[in-house]
Amino acid sequence: MSLFNLMSVSASGMAAQRARAEVIVENLANAETTRTPDGGPYRRRDVVFASEPQGSPFSAVFQTELSAASMGVGVEEVREDARPPEMRYQPGHPHADANGYVAYPHINPAEETVDLMSASRGYQANVAAISAVKDMVAKSIELMR
Repeated sequence: MSLFNLMSVSASGMAAQRARAEVIVENLANAETTRTPDGGPYRRRDVVFASEPQGSPFSAVFQTELSAASMGVGVEEVREDARPPEMRYQPGHPHADANGYVAYPHINPAEETVDLMSASRGYQANVAAISAVKDMVAKSIELMR
């Protein structure tokens, strides 16, 4: 595997973690949303990752096939939570049903915050991997002088 493929794999990880962080922030922003354009409460979303082959246009000249080691990560889909909404008794709320209950999304802010920290750490790990590859390339160029 070339150093360029390593950068492609880390870049795919960074893009996937960024997408995950965006969905988590959307969940946090809509934790109390009781009505959406679809008519019901906001539905929590989760990002599903899948492995995908990574290639670099620079290293493609030197390699004829992608090896299993050059698999990166990508967003396969964004799933909506299928659980029924959380019902809270608030008879004065404008979105209350006939019994006085309001449907809220199943979003735990503490859990979402931990997930956001995890996405941030995953992003940082990929940045560190790219920095290590960059340092290896710099040392290789230095040795050739």
